[in-house]
Amino acid sequence: MHNPCAVIPVYNHETAITTVVDAVLASGLPCLLVDDASDKACAAVLDRLARRDNVFLIRLASNQGKGAAVMTGLREASRLGFSHALQVDADGQHDLQDVATFVEQSRLHPEAVICGYPKYDASVPKGRLYARYLTHVMVWINTLSLQIRDSMCGFRLYPLPPTLALIDTAKIGKRMDFDSDILVRLAWRNQPMQWLQTRVHYPLDGVSHFRLFRDNVLITSMHTRLFFGMLVRAPMILWRRWRA
Repeated sequence: MHNPCAVIPVYNHETAITTVVDAVLASGLPCLLVDDASDKACAAVLDRLARRDNVFLIRLASNQGKGAAVMTGLREASRLGFSHALQVDADGQHDLQDVATFVEQSRLHPEAVICGYPKYDASVPKGRLYARYLTHVMVWINTLSLQIRDSMCGFRLYPLPPTLALIDTAKIGKRMDFDSDILVRLAWRNQPMQWLQTRVHYPLDGVSHFRLFRDNVLITSMHTRLFFGMLVRAPMILWRRWRA
């Protein structure tokens, strides 16, 4: 069975979210919106969107972070009977014309995570662009592989059973550390991955919830935990690669 939906974590993206939902619905995917305790203005927009066909809304009582919102959405998507979930950012940075391509690739490879890796336009902040390379290197070290082309792009389509099996048994970052953390841990479990290039634009509404000090501390802590986790798993990873 291949029955996908889109999971969209939302925190005060009232300017962009309607455009995002319109595009996802036009591609044929139902939308599951996860309101991460947005302010009243955004909450009102989400209430209006939830009246549409094929739009579902779940609310968190307090702000828990992007990763927590995504994980809540993945669990809810499974409860609603969906088999796969496309993670989409609410700020409009992803090229939603690619939704159909991601879904088709997932249909061909239903066991795989379909991961986007970004092709940036001139809108990308140069500091973010260059800083990504440090995370790339750490991810390659922590997986003993170059398999993960970009762990920070939050445009990806998960098969729900193996993804939920991971998030229900591992402590995964709940904020901006989520995207890299979950992908490394899926790689440790030998999860198949397919890679599609996708255009990225920063962003429609100019809202960024990245907090320089807090999130860099979280990301550094994540890489440290993953490094020691890799050391424990290194014999298994290398043995599995030798057998392949």
